[in-house]
Amino acid sequence: MKKCSVGGQAVMEGVMMKAPGGIAMAVRDAKGRIILDYKEYQTKAQKGTFYGLPIVRGVVAFVESLTIGMNTLTRSAELIGDPIDEEPTKFEKWLSEKLGKSVEKVVMGLAVILAVALSVGLFFLLPQFISSLIFRGSAAASATKCLVEGLVRLCIFIGYIFFCASVKDIKRVFMYHGAEHKTIACYEADDPLTPENAMKHSRLHPRCGTNYLFLVMAVSIVFFAVVGWNESLWLRLLSRIVFLPLVAGLSYEVLKLAAKYENIFTKIIRAPGMALQYITTKEPTADMLEVAIASFNLAMSEPKEAMEAVRRNREETDAGDKAETAEALAGQA
Repeated sequence: MKKCSVGGQAVMEGVMMKAPGGIAMAVRDAKGRIILDYKEYQTKAQKGTFYGLPIVRGVVAFVESLTIGMNTLTRSAELIGDPIDEEPTKFEKWLSEKLGKSVEKVVMGLAVILAVALSVGLFFLLPQFISSLIFRGSAAASATKCLVEGLVRLCIFIGYIFFCASVKDIKRVFMYHGAEHKTIACYEADDPLTPENAMKHSRLHPRCGTNYLFLVMAVSIVFFAVVGWNESLWLRLLSRIVFLPLVAGLSYEVLKLAAKYENIFTKIIRAPGMALQYITTKEPTADMLEVAIASFNLAMSEPKEAMEAVRRNREETDAGDKAETAEALAGQA
């Protein structure tokens, strides 16, 4: 099987594919049309640079994936014609005026801050609080306390995934996630990229972000067992947050190693994350695979070719909109 460096993400009614030269996206709008989007992009983690060093590149990839993820989700909502229609608060309008940014960017920025705060509370503060209650007055060894703390964090993470899977709107996102994986697997198997061929392939993939997140949880258990346990909840919380980039970098290297080789050791490393993908991916429909394939083909194109494809797609979409408007006016007349 051939390998490719394209990675993806499910977005609202579509799929984003990131190649070394750019970020491609295809979504299906309310009228059933596939809308394309593309922008050139180069990761800072280039070989031969400081950001391309082992572990450091993992930290860079972690930050870039968060940034790109939020931006592409917002962009996908715009492409399908689902802008933020809630009336901005007075505080958001005030921030917009003071910062010189659009209200949409201010709202998105606040959403990111809220998401980060929620993540810290859910995956860092809550495990610390629960483990402190468990070991209140206990003389257990430091490594034991850290192990239990890590297992509590892991249980919260798995519970969070199950909760997301129970939300109806998230199920379609998980179906597009499956379409993304099947498309890449079809290409790596050297099969012609068609919805029918892609449907035959697995919706699980070793380079999935689900695998990475699980590895972050697993590596953190071992790492913080070495760092040790501090009886102060707030100092312990601070140490977990401060060392998170290092944990993310180490986990990234483990993920690349496990995806590169095929042996019993790497299969064991991948197994838990692959199992979780049964939750974070769902079997897609043929029209979802069509969207994922359009995004993949766009990502694999040269930047100039991709931009030209997007331009033609916009022209066709605009022409269709004008034709519908003219037909509606003719009907009224």
